[in-house]
Amino acid sequence: QVQLVESGGGLVQAGGSLRLSCSASGSIFSPNAMGWYRQAPGKQRELVVDITSSGYTNYADSVKGRFSSSRDNAENTMYLQMNSLKPEDTAVYYCSLQTRGGRYWGQGTQVTVSS
Repeated sequence: QVQLVESGGGLVQAGGSLRLSCSASGSIFSPNAMGWYRQAPGKQRELVVDITSSGYTNYADSVKGRFSSSRDNAENTMYLQMNSLKPEDTAVYYCSLQTRGGRYWGQGTQVTVSS
């Protein structure tokens, strides 16, 4: 089994910054992709960014230039630095790990951006 634990969410004013972390443990196959998704109330879960174990990174257009992500393959950890936050970034952010064994999700962490 795989466990994902997120941390770092919270409340911030528009224009502020937050950094999320995700730590994966368990039976993790390579290659894989770690990613951040978010779900706002009444909306579908959407991709924010994902990074493959080889380093290919894909950002959603809505966060390009404001968010940056990195991962540490040795530690199975992924980070999301969110700058210039907007109220529309308010959502529950989920860490995800996709391997040949399946897709796994963290419990989510709330990010709230006040105007």
